[in-house]
Amino acid sequence: MDLLPMDIGPLNPVVGELVVASVLFALVFLFFARLLPRLQRVLDEREAATRGVEAQAEALREEALIKRAEVAAALADARHEAARIRQRAFEEGTALIAEARADGHREYTTLLTEGHAHLTADRTTAEAELRVHVAELASNLASKIIGEPIEAKVHPRP
Repeated sequence: MDLLPMDIGPLNPVVGELVVASVLFALVFLFFARLLPRLQRVLDEREAATRGVEAQAEALREEALIKRAEVAAALADARHEAARIRQRAFEEGTALIAEARADGHREYTTLLTEGHAHLTADRTTAEAELRVHVAELASNLASKIIGEPIEAKVHPRP
């Protein structure tokens, strides 16, 4: 049975097919009408969760930037403190080196003075011993040169 009394070819629908198609359309429409709000609610919840996670991520990113700035400041302070410690150690080392040089120079001067005094004393002692034996040594040398024994005469020096 046709819906229209005239023959328009394939455009003239059959009433049974039209009823079945309408019923199926209504069922599909109701199914989607009930399912679509649920789908929309799930999509909205997913969007809210995504935005919440984005907000948390942004908050964590800002907190990380703050922590990074704090760590950078602490690191800069530590570098400055290390530089001050190195400078202080350099200055103390320089002072210790200067003090050691001064001590070494004092010891050098002391040893040099003692050495000169010791050499002067040894020289004086040697001169005194040689004065006593100079006549005897001279006569021995003259005896060896001449080949005859010569006696030494000691003349006391004033």
